[in-house]
Amino acid sequence: MVKVSTDIKLTLEEFLALPEGDVNYEFVDGQAIPKVSPKYFHSTLQAAFIILLRTWCKGKGRVGSEWAILLKRQGKDWAPVPDLTYISYERLPKSWKRNEACPECPELVIEIISPDQTMKEFEDKAKDYLEAGVSRAWVVDPESISIRVFLSDESIQVYTDNKPIVDALLPELKLTTRQIFEEAELL
Repeated sequence: MVKVSTDIKLTLEEFLALPEGDVNYEFVDGQAIPKVSPKYFHSTLQAAFIILLRTWCKGKGRVGSEWAILLKRQGKDWAPVPDLTYISYERLPKSWKRNEACPECPELVIEIISPDQTMKEFEDKAKDYLEAGVSRAWVVDPESISIRVFLSDESIQVYTDNKPIVDALLPELKLTTRQIFEEAELL
């Protein structure tokens, strides 16, 4: 298992050169910050999103789970690792085939709240994503069975039950919170 001290400041290049291990890290303010270890709800929701989004995006783009993205946050290098990422072939061509961090801003990132995390943490992170150029940030709350969609105009839409999540940025994607939670076998 690779252990990284969070007391040491790293460059983005040093962070990206770290060997893979049992723990995922995000690069924030020059430090490798460990991600929370996912629990059952998180894991099954992530799998449900992969199934539903990959089915939708065939020929449009790619979906990745736990895929680092190279961004800037408050003027500094930032490499967050969202639970899921969607990026169109318009932004990152289908011919791109590298085993590395996502080099372009994706249209969508999805974060799933774990029991020891707060909505406030993810609201702040969603705003950071949007300021960095990501088009949409979805925050999934397994406890309230809801999805908050953060838009670049700083508005927030909350989806529950059978209210369809429809977005012109994600053409032909029609999901409901119920559909996602049912796919995860949590309803």
